[in-house]
Amino acid sequence: MADKNGKILLELLNTKGNDVCADCGLKLPEWASYNLGIFLCTRCAACHRSMGAHISKIKHLKLDQWEDAQVTRMKEVGNNNAKLKYERWVPPSYRRVAKDTPQILVEQWIFAKYAREEFIHPERQSYTSGFMEGYLMKKGRENNQFLPRKFVLSEIENTVKYYVKDKKDPKAVIKISDINVAFSPKKIPFPNALQIDYLKDGSTRHIYVYHDDPQTVVNWYHAIRCCKLHLLQVGYPSEAESELLSHLSQDYVKEGYLSKTGPSPKDVYKKRWCTLEGRKLMYHVDPLDAYPKGEIFLGHTTSGYLVVPGFGPGFREMGFGFILHTPERAYQFSAETESERSEWIQAVENILKTQLMPQDNNLAVSLNKKRNDSIAFFNR
Repeated sequence: MADKNGKILLELLNTKGNDVCADCGLKLPEWASYNLGIFLCTRCAACHRSMGAHISKIKHLKLDQWEDAQVTRMKEVGNNNAKLKYERWVPPSYRRVAKDTPQILVEQWIFAKYAREEFIHPERQSYTSGFMEGYLMKKGRENNQFLPRKFVLSEIENTVKYYVKDKKDPKAVIKISDINVAFSPKKIPFPNALQIDYLKDGSTRHIYVYHDDPQTVVNWYHAIRCCKLHLLQVGYPSEAESELLSHLSQDYVKEGYLSKTGPSPKDVYKKRWCTLEGRKLMYHVDPLDAYPKGEIFLGHTTSGYLVVPGFGPGFREMGFGFILHTPERAYQFSAETESERSEWIQAVENILKTQLMPQDNNLAVSLNKKRNDSIAFFNR
């Protein structure tokens, strides 16, 4: 790279807007697309390469040679101008990417922007129509076999339905407003995998699906988010849109194995797959169970919720323990390492310190009712 061009690129890189990645906002980008005129981080630059040089031509800012015309193009465009063009019609419900966004969403965000130009041509956004249907591979409830199932989403009906083979009646009818959808590549042994959670009879039901085409899976993800935003706007008209966006879908804050014992010191520890999702801590026998073994609602610290390291009086010490206190009871957990315990405590604490939204109260009522019904059953 010529000295003159190197200095110009450095000056451009220090300009506001160019000092972060054009696609994910990561600071100090080291790459650029010289035909699009944008500065990129390493991860997003790799996604641009995968689109092909006919769409995006990539160079390293310091390690590659730069021609005068290429530097001129960078001066003419830059990140801010590119955003005005390629992000003009991004739907409010569309999930923009950040450094911790799942890789599949990063890739499809970039393909949607530049290869398909979905945000220049809104008519290409099939996920905003309020209706979607197609086949996804779904895991059986009682086994690990994935089979094709027809899914139909309807915002008007507030439902997602899926059908077994060509049967007329749906196998399940799920309210969109009750759904959480997230990517779970570590658990599902296929790429492009989604986990769909919803409340059924007071318990969380897990559905695991995938599709060979990443665009198809991401379109389903955004179709659900779009419908949920519209439904939330109707249900909570006084809430700001920015507040509602955080409730469209939630990634799993943390997942992994912990040991858990019952409420009595005499109970034995059992290995459980734990999932922290929104204001719920769920524990399962197996990572791909259809239902959790149990669920704990996580309220606010001012309401008697607390997480502390250690073991309760009389409980056998095993590994690195911590106790989750709720108004109803204390839950004893144990991690295999001290660092894992610290991560779980920090993750739970962050939730307990977050103020509840109105819709969180509905979740609390549903989970507590389920728990109270179970207690009443065993006390008969």
